[in-house]
Amino acid sequence: GDRRHSDETVVEDFVGALVRTLGRGGVVLIPAFAVDRTEVVLRLLRESTDAGRVPEVPIYVDSPMALAALRVYRRAIEESWPELKPELHAQLDALIPERLVEVREVAESRELTQRGGPAIMISASGMATGGRVLHHLASRLPDARNTVILVGYQAEGTRGRSLLEGARALKLLGRYIPVRSEVVDLSALSVHADSEELIAWVASAPRAPEVTFVVHGEPRASAALRD
Repeated sequence: GDRRHSDETVVEDFVGALVRTLGRGGVVLIPAFAVDRTEVVLRLLRESTDAGRVPEVPIYVDSPMALAALRVYRRAIEESWPELKPELHAQLDALIPERLVEVREVAESRELTQRGGPAIMISASGMATGGRVLHHLASRLPDARNTVILVGYQAEGTRGRSLLEGARALKLLGRYIPVRSEVVDLSALSVHADSEELIAWVASAPRAPEVTFVVHGEPRASAALRD
């Protein structure tokens, strides 16, 4: 409500963070929501590796829900569902990087926390409020070779927001973990509409609304959008 997403450099910033981290033998950890966000990240990874801009390393998706959602997306592409953008038709591998590893079992997830780099890991939840990503953060944050990429909005009071604001320690799994890894903010990948998009959406109505209620958002952002 009080910001504009600038996506002009988001791909360059994403590729830069990957190249820096993988070049120093680190692990790139991407907290991402299971539905939509994981698929957006995988598409970017596929495009970047195909173009030779990012080294081909193992890419782990550690989220059973994300993998279930990915199956739906793949089926949509295979069957050419009408909701797809035309350029995605017949691109069966558009969301599947070459070295994708699907992590389903809890035991596999635990083993992954001990794996060295270079590697890329995607796990839920996107704001680090719960889920398997907490164990990966506890394992990766203390190592300066690693990078955490935040690929969307981080709400107040979440661990993701704390990382975004430069926290030097994060409480995870009942203990405080030092934050020595690089943290990269790619909020332009958020699927939330920004202020301009929200106003444009309201303006697309057949007639102007008599009353508009701003019901979702932080107070400052909501007040800015109201004004």
